Amino acid sequence: MPKLMSTAFSRCFRISMLTILLFGITASSATDQKEVEQKTVIYQVMTRLFGNTKKVNQPWGSLAENGVGKFSDFNEAALKSIRKLGVTHIWYTGVLHHATVSDFSDYGIPADDPDVVKGRAGSPYAIKDYYSVAPALADDPENRMEEFRSLVRRTHAYGMKVIIDIIPNHVARNYHSTGKPHGVQDFGLTDDTSVAYARDNNFYYVPGIPFEVPDIPQAYTPLGGDKHPLADGHFKEFPAKWTGNGARTAKPKFDDWYETVKLNYGVRPDGTKDYPEFPKGFEHANIQDHAAFWAGKDVPDTWHKMRDIVFFWLDQGVDGFRFDIAELVPVEFWSYLNSAIKTRSPDALLLAEVYNPALFRDYIHLGKMDYLYDKVGLYDTLKAVIQGRASTDALVSHQDSVLDIEHHMLHFLENHDEQRIASPEFAGTPEAALPAMVISATLGTSPTMLYFGQDVGEDGSDDAGFGDPSRTSIFDYVGVPAHQRWMNNGKFDGGALTDTEKGLQDYYRKLMTFTANSKALMGRYQELHTHNRNTEGYDDKVFAFARWKGKDRLVVVSNFDASNNRTFTLKLPASLRQAWSLETGNCTVVDALSGTTLKLAPDYGIALKLAPLQSVILQID
Repeated sequence: MPKLMSTAFSRCFRISMLTILLFGITASSATDQKEVEQKTVIYQVMTRLFGNTKKVNQPWGSLAENGVGKFSDFNEAALKSIRKLGVTHIWYTGVLHHATVSDFSDYGIPADDPDVVKGRAGSPYAIKDYYSVAPALADDPENRMEEFRSLVRRTHAYGMKVIIDIIPNHVARNYHSTGKPHGVQDFGLTDDTSVAYARDNNFYYVPGIPFEVPDIPQAYTPLGGDKHPLADGHFKEFPAKWTGNGARTAKPKFDDWYETVKLNYGVRPDGTKDYPEFPKGFEHANIQDHAAFWAGKDVPDTWHKMRDIVFFWLDQGVDGFRFDIAELVPVEFWSYLNSAIKTRSPDALLLAEVYNPALFRDYIHLGKMDYLYDKVGLYDTLKAVIQGRASTDALVSHQDSVLDIEHHMLHFLENHDEQRIASPEFAGTPEAALPAMVISATLGTSPTMLYFGQDVGEDGSDDAGFGDPSRTSIFDYVGVPAHQRWMNNGKFDGGALTDTEKGLQDYYRKLMTFTANSKALMGRYQELHTHNRNTEGYDDKVFAFARWKGKDRLVVVSNFDASNNRTFTLKLPASLRQAWSLETGNCTVVDALSGTTLKLAPDYGIALKLAPLQSVILQID
C-alpha cells in the first residue's frame, strides 16, 4: 500500500480539490461519467444456496443429501423482498457452468474429476463452459439456458438489473464448452504445446511434463474420503499447464489455485508485453478514444475469445459483470474489453476485484472499470475498528487517500470471500457492525453491496466440507440457516426469523432504502471528525461527517463503542455553515433512522447522546 499523505498536505489537498470532487470523479474521467442521481445498491447472492430449504448440512454432502437452490427460487416474493433493501442490481454468483463432482451425464455432462475440484459442488471460479450455466441450478438441466434467461426477465420486471461473474484470469483444468455457438473454438484447441509461451496460445505450458495433483492435506481429502472412481490422486493433463495463480510447476502446491489454469493475454514469461501499449497521456482519453485505439489492432487470441464471451452474455440480457481478480490481467486488455462493452451497452456496470491500491487509478482511468473493491482500504479499516484494532481516526486517512476516485470504490462488509460479520472470527454479533454498515453505506457516492443473509445475521458457522466455518461455503452444497428462516419455506416473508433477526432486517431495510433514495448521498462530502476530535465526549470510537447536494443536507454520526454511551455536542465548522447558508433559527434536525427531532443550537452545535453502537443520520432542513 502506498504511504498515506501527511496530515497537513492531505487537509490542503481536500480543500483544493473540493470543486473537482463533488461527485467523486476526476477531470480525466469526467467525459465517461454520467451524473448519477441514485445510489447503486448491489445484492450479491450465491445462487446455488439462495433457495435451498434442506437443513441436513452434512459435511461434504451430495446435492441429493444437502439440497441445492434453483433459478426458479427467485420468484415474485423473493425478488420483491430483495427490492425492499433498496437493491438496484443483483449479482448472481456461480451462474456459469463450473467444474463439479455432481453427475449430469444424462444431459451429456459427466462429473468432473474430484482431484481437481474444490468441494463437491465445485468452485464457481473454475469455469468449465463459458457459454452455459450450471446445470444444478435448473429445474430441467436440458433447458437451463432458457431458465436463466427467464430469471433475467423476472429480475428486470421487479426493477433490478443483473450482474454475473466473468473470470478472465483462469479456467477449470478440464475446460470444454458444449454450449458454444457455431464457429467458436475452445480455449487451447490450437495451442502450440511444445513451448511455454506463444502470443496466440490461450494457455502457458510446462513442455514435455505431465501435470501432477498436489499433495492434499487430510482435512481436504476429496469428497471427505468417500469413494469415487476418479478420486485416485491423478488427473490426465499433458503437458502440464501453468496454474491459475501463475505457478509454473507441473505439480502445484495445495495453496495454489491448482484446480484452474492461467489464461495467456500476451504477457511473456519474463513480464514483457506482446501487444500494443497505450500512448502517453491515455489516462485522459474517454471510452470512444479507447475503442478507436483498439480498432484494427492485432491483439492476442485470448482477447478476442473473452470479448466474444461477454458479448454472448450481453445478448442473454445481462446488465453487467463482476470481473474476478482483475489485477492479474493486464490493464491494456481491460481497455480493449471495456471500451467494446460500453460501445455496445453504454449502461453496463463493470465491477472489478482489484486489491492493490497502486493499481486503482490505472484500472479506472486506463482499464475503464466503473467500480473497484474498496477492500484493503475501507473494509479492512472498518473491520479493524469493529475489532478494536484501530481507531476511527484511520477512516479520515483512508477517505483522504481515495477522494479523487471515491465514486469508483465499492463499499461492503460481507461478500463470498470474507468472514461473516456475526462469526466469532469477525464481530461475534451482527449488531457490532451496525455503525460500520451506516458508514459503509453513506460515506461516499459509490455503490454499497450486501451479501445474502447479511441482513438477518447469518454467521457462516456450518461445516460444509471444503473450507473452514466463518465463511458461507462456495464449494459445497449447504443450507444457510438464518437465511432459511427468512425464506420461510419459500414464502420469503421472514416468518421464521427470531425477533432479533427481524429487528436487524428492519434496520437494514430502513438504512438501505434511505441511502438508495437520498440526493444528499450523491453529492459533496466533508469530514467532521477532525473538527470535533477535541470536543468533550467525542473520541476515537465516534466518527462524523456531512453529505449534501443542494438543499438536501445530512450529518452522519456513529458510535462504535459496544458498551458505553457517548454524550457530546457536535460542532459544525464555519466552512460547512457557509456552504449550507445555515441559519439556526430556521432549521429542523431529524434523525432519519429513529425519527427523533433534535435542535440546532445558536452556536451551530447539535447535542447528541448516542447509545452503544447507535448511529444517527441527521437531516437538516
